[in-house]
Amino acid sequence: MAGEAEQRKRRRSTNYPLEFKRRLAQQACDESISVAQLAMQHGLNTNMLFRWRRQLRAGLLDTTTQFLPVAVAAEPKEPPGVGAGGVGSIEIQLGQARVCIRGTPDPATLALVLQGLRP
Repeated sequence: MAGEAEQRKRRRSTNYPLEFKRRLAQQACDESISVAQLAMQHGLNTNMLFRWRRQLRAGLLDTTTQFLPVAVAAEPKEPPGVGAGGVGSIEIQLGQARVCIRGTPDPATLALVLQGLRP
């Protein structure tokens, strides 16, 4: 029993290369391939392959840098009720996820949100 507890403590999360994730996720999309068998062949948890497949379909495992469409809307110089500091908004859409930030967010909170969007 003590040996098992020590092994659990030492076990660390593996960071798999993006190309490896993409390749297995593409294979997992093939209906003729069993996701459970594919996971077993590579020593992975089946749920991990399903997660990678969802990420692939959402475009989160794409290595090519893509420019996102940006729309700049003309706004009045000073909207009603806004002081000299002004109020802005940021809208980010990645796959099915959409993040809207309005006003003046706390820089630390904004940094956490943006880090969470990284694949």
